[in-house]
Amino acid sequence: MRAPRTSRGPPAVLLMLLLAVGCTGGYKPVIIVHGIFDGPKQFENLSMFIKKQRDLNVVSKTVKRSVLPPKDKHQTHKTNSKGPSMEPWGTPKKVHPGTEVPIISLYNYKCSLKPLWVQVQDFRKAIEDTMKKFPEGVHLLCFSQAVTVAVITTSADLDNVESVAGGLICRAVLSTSPNHNVHTFISLSSPLAGQYGDPHHRAGYLRSNTFLPLVNGEKPHKFITDWRENVLRIKKMVLIGGPDDGVITPWQSSHYGFYDTNEDVVEMRNQEFYKNDTFGLKTLDARGDVSVCVQSGVEHTHWHSNFTVFTNCIEKWLI
Repeated sequence: MRAPRTSRGPPAVLLMLLLAVGCTGGYKPVIIVHGIFDGPKQFENLSMFIKKQRDLNVVSKTVKRSVLPPKDKHQTHKTNSKGPSMEPWGTPKKVHPGTEVPIISLYNYKCSLKPLWVQVQDFRKAIEDTMKKFPEGVHLLCFSQAVTVAVITTSADLDNVESVAGGLICRAVLSTSPNHNVHTFISLSSPLAGQYGDPHHRAGYLRSNTFLPLVNGEKPHKFITDWRENVLRIKKMVLIGGPDDGVITPWQSSHYGFYDTNEDVVEMRNQEFYKNDTFGLKTLDARGDVSVCVQSGVEHTHWHSNFTVFTNCIEKWLI
């Protein structure tokens, strides 16, 4: 009589397949780059939002203290002089459990006033080193708080002004990185089309500004084709901004809009760099890979700590 066979479990090949499925089922890491006078600490709330959120079915809306009191003595609702803030209440639940959220700690606070191309070089190295750890791809989320870094005495001096912003640094990093694996680039209130620019002195801007005209492809240079191809490696570009920002000028610059010579705002699709597709924006848009999110009631320094912004504009892209 044949002895009964003992169970030896699934074959090794099956185990390897199961492990592979488990590894590929996770969420892509989210690399965060701060803006001017910021550092990693300012993005702790955003990091928490990415890893978990609160149950919106309980309570999740913008309310004033006088309209809806706290559920109990341990819950408070904050307001400020410029309108109600948003406090998500309810039982925490995991959104992207286990998601890696590296926040690049470079040029923090006052050090963020260093020249842009110097910062780009170091941010690029830090971001590329992080990407090597995640060959399956990453998301890149960059925030701006733009300021001028030159002494302005006349309108002509604006030609030499560069804006310092996380979003602009990330654009330059994407342009100059031929092997990046960024899936989604999220620009959070960044002056993508410029800041404090003077449309009446465009010739001076193109002649003297050594950053944005190159990144936008508005000024010919030998890397323009390569940079365009590098930008087109991304799968999605998400542009977030709103009319109550108070810093980005015009606020539509966060969506690639800017002033014309009449000081009227020209939206993205009517900009020359879009129509000429100098850095790939028109191609991305034609692919259906440009998403614009307009959020009102948010001041500039609150974008990265506002839960409504996260749920409305960011969360769905972090897959």
